[in-house]
Amino acid sequence: MTKTVLVTGAKGQLGCELTKVFTQHSEFNFIPTDIDTLDLTNKKEVIHFVKKHKIDYIINCAAYTAVDKAEEEIDLCYLINRDAVKNIVEAAARGKAKIIHISTNYVFDGVKNTPYIETDITNPQSVYGKSKLEGENTLMKNCPESIIIRTSWLYSIYGYNFVKKILRLIKEKSEINVVCDQIGTPTFAPDLANTILVLITFLKKTKNFHSGIFHYSNEGIVSWFDFAKKILQLSETKNCKIRPITTEQYPIRAKRPFYSALNKKKIKKAFDIVIPNWEVSLKKCINLLTNKS
Repeated sequence: MTKTVLVTGAKGQLGCELTKVFTQHSEFNFIPTDIDTLDLTNKKEVIHFVKKHKIDYIINCAAYTAVDKAEEEIDLCYLINRDAVKNIVEAAARGKAKIIHISTNYVFDGVKNTPYIETDITNPQSVYGKSKLEGENTLMKNCPESIIIRTSWLYSIYGYNFVKKILRLIKEKSEINVVCDQIGTPTFAPDLANTILVLITFLKKTKNFHSGIFHYSNEGIVSWFDFAKKILQLSETKNCKIRPITTEQYPIRAKRPFYSALNKKKIKKAFDIVIPNWEVSLKKCINLLTNKS
């Protein structure tokens, strides 16, 4: 039987990749939506949409992700990252749809020095991180038979992200500064999109929904500085130098976790997946962005 999959935030980085992945698989009726086609902050609209289209799975990629701007636009951030989740939960409950919700490494404070596991204590340090954690809590409190995937440092050929920013800067400038004391792992959006397809295909076949929180990023651990250096190397740009600086030297409104690498053992074991190393995936992305074969 064909299952209907609703994706929210379909014009974002992950949403675009999910659209490419799911439209290639005829066993799913795929419905991509964004703010122009479905306002998640309107409860009645969300309930009506889910009921009308007989949704089986909701992949919620919609989020307020402007981390620094969130420190000012607090109400809007919570409206999208918490309140909209509550609307999705109510719509899913009425239609018996299952939810896969995308969250973030920013729910942690970054004081740990080994990769975070799903049961580690959360302690977000920014408005963005706090709003995403409240979204998680709202989902698990009201719809515990859901999946939350926390990811980190997402990038792709779409939208605005670190990789595209560095590629632009190294062409424009002879020298750039990048923080070296924030450690984590990048996530190539197509890798996460393919993993979500594996999850839903697995759940569709087994009818055993592995609810709970899972972590996903590419394998390996790196600083923003070393990430940028690898981008420079792979782009084969010769006329730019990247200098390491500390977070203190790069003033920003929102506090970031200094260490936010994610442990992926749980998701690999539950769904029997292999996760690519970040350097391998980065090379794929840069080849696409620079039109290399």
